[in-house]
Amino acid sequence: MAWQVLLFYFGFFSMAASNQFQYSIIEELKLNSIIGNVAEDLGLNSSDLKMRKLRIVSHQNRNYFNISTENGNLYVSDRIDREEICGSEQNCFLDIEILAENPVNVYSIKIEIQDINDNAPSFYRDIFNIGISESALPGAQFALGHARDPDLGSNSLQSYSLSQNPHFSLVKKSESGKEYPELKLLQTLDREKQQKYEFILTAYDGGKPMKSGTAIVKIIVQDVNDNFPVFSQKMYEVSLEENLPVGYLVLHLNASDKDEGSNAEILYSFSHISENAQQVFTMDSQTGAISTIGKLDFETAQTYEMTVEAADGGGLVTQCSLLIQIVDLNDNAPEITIASLSTPIPEDSAPGTLVALINVKDLDSGKYGEVNCQITDTKALKLLPSSNNYYKLVTAAPLDRERTAEYNITIIAEDEGSPPMVTKKMVHITVSDVNDNAPVFDKPLYISYIPEHTPAGTSIQSIHASDLDDSENARVTYSIINSNIDDIPVTSYVSINSMTGVLYAQRSFDYEQLREFQFQVMAKDSGSPPLSSNVTVRICISDKNDNAPKILYPSADTEGSALFEFIPHSAEKGYLVTKVIAVDADSGHNAWLSYHLLQVPDPSLLTIGQYTGEIRIGRDLPDIETLRQKIVVLVKDNGLPSLSSTVTLNLVVAENFQQVVPEIRRQPNNSATASNTTFYLVIAIALISLLFIVTVLITLIIKCKKTYSPAPFDAFSRNVYPQFTLGCPSEISDTSLPFPFSYDVCVTLDSKQNEIAYLKPVQNVPTDNLIDTGDVAPGSVSINANLPTNICVQVGSRY
Repeated sequence: MAWQVLLFYFGFFSMAASNQFQYSIIEELKLNSIIGNVAEDLGLNSSDLKMRKLRIVSHQNRNYFNISTENGNLYVSDRIDREEICGSEQNCFLDIEILAENPVNVYSIKIEIQDINDNAPSFYRDIFNIGISESALPGAQFALGHARDPDLGSNSLQSYSLSQNPHFSLVKKSESGKEYPELKLLQTLDREKQQKYEFILTAYDGGKPMKSGTAIVKIIVQDVNDNFPVFSQKMYEVSLEENLPVGYLVLHLNASDKDEGSNAEILYSFSHISENAQQVFTMDSQTGAISTIGKLDFETAQTYEMTVEAADGGGLVTQCSLLIQIVDLNDNAPEITIASLSTPIPEDSAPGTLVALINVKDLDSGKYGEVNCQITDTKALKLLPSSNNYYKLVTAAPLDRERTAEYNITIIAEDEGSPPMVTKKMVHITVSDVNDNAPVFDKPLYISYIPEHTPAGTSIQSIHASDLDDSENARVTYSIINSNIDDIPVTSYVSINSMTGVLYAQRSFDYEQLREFQFQVMAKDSGSPPLSSNVTVRICISDKNDNAPKILYPSADTEGSALFEFIPHSAEKGYLVTKVIAVDADSGHNAWLSYHLLQVPDPSLLTIGQYTGEIRIGRDLPDIETLRQKIVVLVKDNGLPSLSSTVTLNLVVAENFQQVVPEIRRQPNNSATASNTTFYLVIAIALISLLFIVTVLITLIIKCKKTYSPAPFDAFSRNVYPQFTLGCPSEISDTSLPFPFSYDVCVTLDSKQNEIAYLKPVQNVPTDNLIDTGDVAPGSVSINANLPTNICVQVGSRY
């Protein structure tokens, strides 16, 4: 495939090289003039012209020819000027390429452009002015401008001629193969007789027909220079306003000369001028016009003096003086200079303290240079005039950095021009800090709640105080003010990071021992002298469930012996058998107790109130003489995890209390101590019964004297719970029994008296019918069965 491509290009270029031919035409042919038939000359079939798509491929900016695709004629499509295309070259050719397609062929054609006499000779100027002094001698020659003809050969320039006159003739000069005409003086001239002569100079070419070109030669007879130039005045004075634009015409000097010709032609120049004036003024040497080339500034130069000379063509010179005065305008804004600036200034600076010394000036003169100065409205600073255009910026009132730490004062200077010019300058003034602000805590009181048993070293509170001062005066350190809590230094409870203000626990706290404490923290800045503030910090210990419920009634002995409860046969469903009473040393939710039957032989026989601890008959009792059941009651709190305690009860169902005693005696007790304890208990119950009878008698006597007197046992009413006030605002507990207190626990032994008196703190309650359970042996109860009364047990609990 590659050799076929190479063979195609080789054949193409061979064909292009072998198909070259030439046409010859004259210039200035009319448009659409036919040059020749390319199709016939190339041997192309006229029927294939459209398929071959002949066209001219031109590499020139202009395409002078075109080819007809209908008949293959090559015709002129643009004006052909040989002088324009080839200039003065003797041979002029145009090369074009014709492209034919199907197959592709490129044909090169040369077209020769032949010259015709289409240009007449012409001079480079229409009029030649020649000045000849009247003292010129005959034979003197004066050069004239030569003519030009762009045509070639005989069509080009051939000869010159001068119109007939008695004073001048024409002489030809040759140089570099070209002829130049010169004017020759034949006889002397007299300016007083004739000052001007005028001739016609004609140039001819050799074309057919012949063409010619003419120029006018004007001879001016020059006078002998015997007169000096004269200015209209010896001294010129001009006033100019400053800021005139560059190129402004200042003055047009005019000197006259009575001579003629070059003797009367005057050239102007500066003969004496300062260097700075040269940068501002210039002069036209021909016209004498003086104009500005630089900026006029009254503040730079107020006057300019210079000497101007006028010289004619004969070398005669005359001088005059020129004084230019500059008129001042209000073109300069006031200038503000900070001569001295004291910043920062202490905020405790006294009123009248100098802050800055300011100089204000205006380069203009007169009222244009008078300046009024003021500052933007501020109550802290004021501007006072001083001498020699100086102003003092002083403090007008006490400064407070915490309110305004910096001032941006704008100084305004305004002159008295019309319109006035204003200058503004900003002065930045900072106020340095003085330790005049004590630290301020974020809160008036800090209250922190921490769980009990929090490990020592735990962060419990972040104390933060801010100081409005700056830098060292605002750097705050924290410390705990020494105080004691129960004769123990507070620093043994908490510590504080002096830099961050974070409080840390120094020990693990126990809610049951210490519920809250407070102390003061001092924040002190690092100023000199330092300032400080105090704040109270209250630490409240929140409760954790770390105490199991304590069962107050019934109280089981240490050996696990159970308490006996008597249930008569007559008891019906809902009968209150007994009530389990328990307390929890914790508080809040951790002290909310619930009661559950953990072990019960017959779950349907007994029920227990979940939140009251009341054990009641759940159904009617079976018809048997005696029934004994041992149950275990579980008391648990509401903490997480929950803690619990248990108590064991022996319930005996009998017709009367005497049937219970054998059941009690059947309790395993091999020790002599238990027997003695029972004996003493019986004696104690008998004494209490006697005291009770006496009390009843006394009560009856009192009732006879008074219509009504509340019974001493009315205080043991149902649903009475102890109330107490909490130390910290978030602690809420109304179900736990606080310590230390003494409580009375009263239970009924009479089957007909179906009620229980609840816990009540001991307050002036008659104690002659109470039994102290602390003296009763474990697992035994001493009861007076003949007395239908309540047995009250006093339980004391202390930390």
